[in-house]
Amino acid sequence: MPAERRLKVDSVCIIGAGPSGLAAAKYLLAERAFSRVTIYEQRSSVGGIWNYVPLPSGAPPKDLAVPQTNPHAGRDEPIWQYSNADKVLGSRDQEEAAFMTPLYDRLETNIPRGLMGFSDLPWPKECQLFPKHEQVLEYIERYAEDVRDHIHFSTQVLDVRLLTDERWAVKSQAVSRDGRGKVDEEAFDAVVVASGHFNVPYVPHVPGIEEWITAHPGSISHSKFYRRPEHYTGKKVVVVGNSASGIDIGAQIERECKHPLLASSKSDSYLSTGPSEGKVEKPPIAEYVVKDRSVRFEDGSVESEVDAVLYCTGYFYSFPFLDQLSPPLITTGERTENLYQHIFYRPHPSLAFPVLNQKVIPFPFAEAQGAVIARVFSGRLSLPSDDEMQEWEEQVKSDTGDGRMFHVLKFPRDGDYINMCHDWALSADKPGQSSRMSGGTVAAREVGRQPPYWGEKEYWTRERFPAIKKAFQGFGEERHGKHELEDVGFSYEQWKREKHDECRKLI
Repeated sequence: MPAERRLKVDSVCIIGAGPSGLAAAKYLLAERAFSRVTIYEQRSSVGGIWNYVPLPSGAPPKDLAVPQTNPHAGRDEPIWQYSNADKVLGSRDQEEAAFMTPLYDRLETNIPRGLMGFSDLPWPKECQLFPKHEQVLEYIERYAEDVRDHIHFSTQVLDVRLLTDERWAVKSQAVSRDGRGKVDEEAFDAVVVASGHFNVPYVPHVPGIEEWITAHPGSISHSKFYRRPEHYTGKKVVVVGNSASGIDIGAQIERECKHPLLASSKSDSYLSTGPSEGKVEKPPIAEYVVKDRSVRFEDGSVESEVDAVLYCTGYFYSFPFLDQLSPPLITTGERTENLYQHIFYRPHPSLAFPVLNQKVIPFPFAEAQGAVIARVFSGRLSLPSDDEMQEWEEQVKSDTGDGRMFHVLKFPRDGDYINMCHDWALSADKPGQSSRMSGGTVAAREVGRQPPYWGEKEYWTRERFPAIKKAFQGFGEERHGKHELEDVGFSYEQWKREKHDECRKLI
């Protein structure tokens, strides 16, 4: 029978100080097993994707390519802007580097706060039920308070490569205006890649799209670069895609654009708010025709004089600092490859990737996976043999296909996965056991951090959150005063009582 694999590392590098990186840091530090836990963050602040970046004036950002079908698009380029960093009246504005994120002006979460939060940090009572992006960033900043000393800000990772002694060389560079910031290289026993997967937009190749964008520059864009609906006032608009961003952005644009909004998608969405007078559902775009700015759809219908097309079609998985990894992590960019349980790089599992999955609740997901990563790296959890890990990947490919569905965990699989990670983490050896296995004599002590576990209420809320969000939106501007599920007509306790009464009637 193939032997299990057990790691025991001393130093860990985390790439990214967004929610996933911060959660990983907390669980690693709680193990009390590492001499160094270092976080590299290219921004000057925590929060990752939750940092809002206004679009620069003038031409679109240079990383907006149409079509965009290459996952190997290179590392993020900074956008330099003036910001009152100290937020103190009378202090001088400072120029600082920002990195594009998909946040738009009026973004509110599509997950109720009680479900999406970290297990050890309650949301402020005055925060609305579906928080604004500014409130989420403030929440993350509070969560980061006790790990800030481990973060190297304004430091971009350029390259991560495996050394002959099985450690990882991490090359980084200070972010600077002239691109000549100090370059440094350090070796770590393990690396946690928490840089996210919302960097390289996917804009599909459609016949005629290159000619169209050449003839009509700026008329085709991606949701990563959407900021406010007023940009589309009075315009004839096609919104492509109906996942969370497509639904929300489409609803915003519909209030401003020339009616009807043309909503193009491959299939129905469970997040859809249903038909409306100002919107027409369309199948995917089959062809762009430069003459008359026309778009032909797969059903043969043609719309002319189209002013703008906005693709809400997601992103490639892309990790440019790992392009030299062999066997590769990324080929098509539709998924990551050679990973076990969506986390561990199978050939060298001291390389880990939290929250690659989609259709999940990311903050508790980051905690659950962070608990597993921390216990594996501390040597308290073992991993299966290489063959068993590869068999797991092949089974997922058989179940989901080898494309974009590989990392998708639709409800209830997301909750089941969180609970699986909880049980996996809690099956770890006690500290005394692991120290004996590695030849040490350290006495057992309180180590590790308790990962989240979903009970009936979490599953109940998760199943209903599209309906909860729809009810929340239905209150219009009054929604900002809605803080609890009960405020929008949903009560877990009432549902539980009614369920209990129904069971009693059946007895």
